[in-house]
Amino acid sequence: MAVKIVTGDNELVARHVCGELGLAVTGVLTGAQIEAMNDDALRAGVASVNLFARANPQQKTRVLLALKARGHVVGYMGDGINDAPSLHAADVGISVESGVDVAKQAAAMILMRSDLGVLHDGIIEGRRTFGNVMKYIMMATSSNFGNMFSMAAATLFLPYLPMLPLQVLLNNFLYDLSETPLPLDNVDDADLARPRRWDMAFIRDFMATIGPISSLFDFLTFYVLLKVLEAGEREFHTGWFVESLATQVLVIFIIRTRGNPLKSRPHPLLVATSLGIVALAAILPYTPLAAMLGLVPLPPEFFAILGAMVAAYLLLVELVKRWFFRRWERRHPPVAT
Repeated sequence: MAVKIVTGDNELVARHVCGELGLAVTGVLTGAQIEAMNDDALRAGVASVNLFARANPQQKTRVLLALKARGHVVGYMGDGINDAPSLHAADVGISVESGVDVAKQAAAMILMRSDLGVLHDGIIEGRRTFGNVMKYIMMATSSNFGNMFSMAAATLFLPYLPMLPLQVLLNNFLYDLSETPLPLDNVDDADLARPRRWDMAFIRDFMATIGPISSLFDFLTFYVLLKVLEAGEREFHTGWFVESLATQVLVIFIIRTRGNPLKSRPHPLLVATSLGIVALAAILPYTPLAAMLGLVPLPPEFFAILGAMVAAYLLLVELVKRWFFRRWERRHPPVAT
């Protein structure tokens, strides 16, 4: 974040105020200089300047548009009639309770007290929310990609559906239910330190990298069920239902952080719902609801094998995740703005 002052006051007055606030002036542009510059020159100049003095409303708006053209998200604070055009031009217009009605009507936010910490808290909360949304999208896209690939491949050699429609719906419902507390989850400090933008290329590459790992362990589950346990149709449905839900729910603890999952603590409610849903999936085949859902009890050795497969799956995802982020950061280093 950077603070820039755009004012109609004299340069000397503005410099004095900056000195009183302890804000170092890195460069100055006056209204007359702005007027003499075309849009390209102004776009280049606004990067190193943090004080714009003697600027009229039109020139203030040009400064904001130049900053936006450089890829910045711009907030503008003003309380007077002349600030209305700039409040409209900014990504986020901010006024104060004591401002004139025109300014308050043009603003997106109105500060009810003299405390800029409110803006800081809002920015941090926005970054935290974005981080948690990305966790769900990364997990859902990679898991769904893997599951759909596994489903399509299984139909090529199975004489029956790999999973019944009701079981697919229940699987998705329980999966989403386990992630309900995700908006409450903690976000790593590194994700709060700088703004992040929506990046479809990142989501696509992450999905294409992590998704096949899910399919790999699905195929391993198919082999165990068909060749080791010699499962019938209903046993196959049940085994894949339990394995699919366990892997796609528990992988959130790996995907929710770019760092070591053992050092980044998830929210306790997220831990409780995730482990609870996995336990429910394992118990369902032994309940009175099993017959209605097309599930049957599984032999104890399946759960022993499942535990080992889930542990191996999470370990492999963690290793591939670290490799993916190292490669991505080399190819897309953060840009200083």
